[in-house]
Amino acid sequence: MRAKILQGEAAGLARSERTFALIFETGDEAISGLTAFAKERSLTACHFTAIGAFSDLTLGFFDWEKKDYQRILIKEQVEVLSFVGDIALKDGEPMVHGHVVVGKADGSAHGGHLIEAHVRPTLELILIESPNFLQRKFDQETGLALIDIGAAE
Repeated sequence: MRAKILQGEAAGLARSERTFALIFETGDEAISGLTAFAKERSLTACHFTAIGAFSDLTLGFFDWEKKDYQRILIKEQVEVLSFVGDIALKDGEPMVHGHVVVGKADGSAHGGHLIEAHVRPTLELILIESPNFLQRKFDQETGLALIDIGAAE
């Protein structure tokens, strides 16, 4: 993966205004790569959008009754039609939360929570740092780590 700061410290702006372009290459795993980048840069609150393609991926659909993700495996080349999400702290570490819609060769689309995805040939991601940090907190009702907006105050 290659990364370049597009806006922020290099442009004389505050750290909280940084914008990055991340270009993932064939074989890169999107979620772990993005998580590692966030850790290396000490990112605490961001949002992102991306397009590109994957050779295979695992989606998740949240099963309300089981309080767990049903895994959906896609083992074929797909286009990333939309990949959006955020990065927030969970237990002091950056956690990537992203949803994706992918298109297959027959024109059908599949989407959900992105658990894992291998890039082929590229994933072009724009990451924008937010002015305040975001914290995730365990939510008893859902069993998920949800953003607690009050934690940033």
